[in-house]
Amino acid sequence: MDENVSLARLAHRLEEVVGELRGIPVGVERLEDGELILQQIAHAMDTSDEVRAMYPAGTPEVGRRGRRNMPEFLDALRRGMRARLIVHTSMMDDPVSTARIREMHAGGTLYRITDEPVQQLLVFDRSVAFLRITPVAHAPGALLIRQQSLIAAFVDLFEKTWARSREATEPAYRLTPREREVLALIAEGRSNSAVARALSVTEAAVGKHVASVFAKLELPHTEDDNRRVLAVLTYLRGSVR
Repeated sequence: MDENVSLARLAHRLEEVVGELRGIPVGVERLEDGELILQQIAHAMDTSDEVRAMYPAGTPEVGRRGRRNMPEFLDALRRGMRARLIVHTSMMDDPVSTARIREMHAGGTLYRITDEPVQQLLVFDRSVAFLRITPVAHAPGALLIRQQSLIAAFVDLFEKTWARSREATEPAYRLTPREREVLALIAEGRSNSAVARALSVTEAAVGKHVASVFAKLELPHTEDDNRRVLAVLTYLRGSVR
């Protein structure tokens, strides 16, 4: 079974259990107030030595709301907290989120890019985790988890996803799966029309993908260079996976 599907089901079941037990201490607490969640996260940052984080597509906390916790996060990095971050590829198309991620990276955060669907998750040390209640973008609320067996499962999930993710230093880390697919076909020597036939899309759509590839690989139009060839060379060097 897909690990992300399992995590989504686990989040749903946790919500049910918390509702059923109605306050009985089980190491899982439901938080619905956004300000309280930010306060709890800030406290965890102040007292932890390590954080693992995953952010799915369309996560506002990294960009717009994330600036609320940015001072505390940067302070934690300066005092020595280690941080690793996995973000969905689509987030790198949002300039606000990209700027925040780069700010965190400049402070010492290691991060990788994934095309896989992931859930929003924060794990501090191996003692406390925050999981979005409903595993969809913009859903309110979170589960604060201190139950050790659950945290161990989250850490294992993070490490396996980290191992499959791409290094953010790769020049083509911002390409979408379809853009990498188009570039792979171009590397086989196919024209835009041939790529369109292979993917069952219009030639105009392929043209838009190619233009996006050039922009993301920072290949400006010049009289001296063939951007199509340069993009293929990037692919053949193994930068695009």
